[in-house]
Parts: sequence; C-alpha cells; structure tokens
Amino acid sequence: MKPPAVIGHEIAGTIVKAGRKVTRVKPGDRIALGADVPCGTCRWCVNGMGTNCRINYAIGYQFPGGYQERMLLNATTLSYGPVTRIPEGLSFCEAALAEPLACAVNGLELARFGLGKSICIIGLGPIGCMMLELSKVFGASRVFAAQRSRARMEMARPLLPDARFIAAEEEDLVETVMRETDGEGVDLVVTTAGTVQAHEDAIRMVAHRGYVNLFGGLKNQPKLSIDSNLIHYKECFVMGSHGSLPRHHETAVGLIARGAVRAGKYISAVYPLSRTVEAFDFHESRRGLKVIVAPNGEKAASA
Repeated sequence: MKPPAVIGHEIAGTIVKAGRKVTRVKPGDRIALGADVPCGTCRWCVNGMGTNCRINYAIGYQFPGGYQERMLLNATTLSYGPVTRIPEGLSFCEAALAEPLACAVNGLELARFGLGKSICIIGLGPIGCMMLELSKVFGASRVFAAQRSRARMEMARPLLPDARFIAAEEEDLVETVMRETDGEGVDLVVTTAGTVQAHEDAIRMVAHRGYVNLFGGLKNQPKLSIDSNLIHYKECFVMGSHGSLPRHHETAVGLIARGAVRAGKYISAVYPLSRTVEAFDFHESRRGLKVIVAPNGEKAASA
C-alpha cells in the first residue's frame, strides 16, 4: 500500500446508508467483510478463482480499510466482494474474525484435506489456532500442532486439547512426527509460521502422496533450500494458498455463528479507535492472539 492510507481488513459493522442503485445491502444490515475483492472481470475471477485475480484488490490496501468510524463500500466490493450478513447474537468482534478464518478454510480446501487424514500445523498464532479447530471440522484423524515457544503453545492448547502439541525448542519436530507416525509422516503439513525452517521441515515430514501447504509467506528470510528428491520419491504435492473467496467468507461466518470455531476465545483485548497505537503495542508484545479496534466502541476496554 502507499501512504496515506486507511488500513484494517478484518471488519464487521452496520450499513448506515446506501445509494439509490444499491440492492445487495440496506441500512440496518449487520455485515462482515472479507479482505480479498475479485475484480470480477479477469479470466480468473469469471472462472471462480478470484484469489488469483489479475488485479488482486484488497480492503486496507487498494481500498480504504476499517480503522475509521465509517467506511465506503465501493461498487467493486458490493458487486464482487465478500460482504456477508451476520446473524443476530453474533458480535461484531467475533464476526470480524471470519476474514482470517476464510483464509484457513481456503488453505485446507486447496490441499484436499478431509475425513480420516492426519495433519501437522507449524505455527500457533491466530491462523494456526484456527487451523486446529478446522482440522476437526474437516474430519482429521490425528492432529500435530507445533510452536517454537512453549508459552505461545500453551495459549493454543485449550482450542484442541487432544492434539499432539510439540514445543520445537524442546523436541525435534520432524523426528517426533515421524516417530509417532511409524515413519509414515502426515497427510498434510500447513506452515502457518513464516520461516524457512518450517517450510523445509514440512517437506521432510509429509507422507507419500501427501500435501504441503506453504501458507505463511516469508519476509526477510533466506531463500528456501529443499531436497527435491524428497518431493520426487514421495510423489507429494507442494503448494500454497492465498487469501479467500467470497464463498469461503460466507462459510467462515457460518462456522463462527454455530460455534464450530470459537472466535471469542481468540480475542485478547479490545481498544477504541483513539487508542489504536496501544492496540498495536499489545499485539506486538505477543501476549494474546487477536486484538480488536472498535471504532464505535463495541465493548471497548483496556487490555
């Protein structure tokens, strides 16, 4: 993005006004927004693959985001974007988390994850924790969950207590997974930690014909170095996933609304718009999972 800009792409709120030609929403509607907005006209979008959109619009980047009291939903967003009504009883704070959850749904779907398969999730930040809960929704038979630090790992444990949690500072991740799967590895490894080490470990521990989803992007990291023979002889699939489609966002809102993913457990603090800098400071301290900025004061309180 190019400053000056309004950021914030995990959003929920109320429609307060609509233009005369707007039919998708009306004043009073409670909605949540996804971040990725397909252009609706390129070959990817018209074929239902808007995550590969030629333009790749996103709220909080090309379009102004949610850190403001009121925001405009432009014509492209209303025509093609993820604008999902939320049911009564679902708070705006919880509904806002449908955006990252939608990305997790897309990641598991693209990796063809399903009933009876095993999974290892590397990195237990908010997305990793959502993958934990989703693994059971998708029918996982066995779940490994890895995090470098034990303190961060313990934040995730209540979300799926029967998973096999691995503190990578204390035990070797690859050796543990391979030993406890009798040398087979797991059907899917998702790297929600953006490190080269996570990507390399994932390819070493994936099972034959399994999938590796390099979900977490790399920033300020050396280039990935892999033994391509592992991919060749395992006949495994190394892929990535990016963002989500509007249908994923609708699914995510539904999962939160019915309690399949307990969004309230991810919210560690809520701040008013006037204290956004403090909200970022709390987030950077890594004392919690998600921090809400509530421009209009929904349950805003100090951390």
